[in-house]
Amino acid sequence: MHKKISAKLIFTNPVNFLAFGFGSGLAPKAPGTFGTLVCIPLYLLLSDLALTPYIIVCLLVCVIGIFICGYTAKVLKIHDHPGIVWDEFAGFLITMIGVSFNWSNILMGFILFRLFDILKPWPISWLDQKVSGGLGIMLDDIVAGLFALAALHAILYFMS
Repeated sequence: MHKKISAKLIFTNPVNFLAFGFGSGLAPKAPGTFGTLVCIPLYLLLSDLALTPYIIVCLLVCVIGIFICGYTAKVLKIHDHPGIVWDEFAGFLITMIGVSFNWSNILMGFILFRLFDILKPWPISWLDQKVSGGLGIMLDDIVAGLFALAALHAILYFMS
């Protein structure tokens, strides 16, 4: 059980605000799921980008996330507080690389990413346990996003 985080601590510090997914990480239940949901409008804004700029944005979200999540973890004095959901943003955006925009693809991507993030098959579980700091917070979700990306593309390939 993690300590309750005050909304003031999140909303008054821009880095914490980002790490907590614009406040979505304050959800009392399933903050990772809420964080992923809040990422959908961000994906909608980015979905018209060509593949290369979209991947560059994903890389920036990941690299910046290492610092954002590491900073907030230090402020909270909790390594990977469930409210830190910037890593879910990165994982979902990775899941959607090269996927054409439509609501069924978004729903499939959302479900696949959440499944891999929650179930944490190897090596995701190993990364979650063994890598610390901001990189550790981000890395398991990045790999979950890559697994979901592969699964989503496989499903879309076999459905076509």
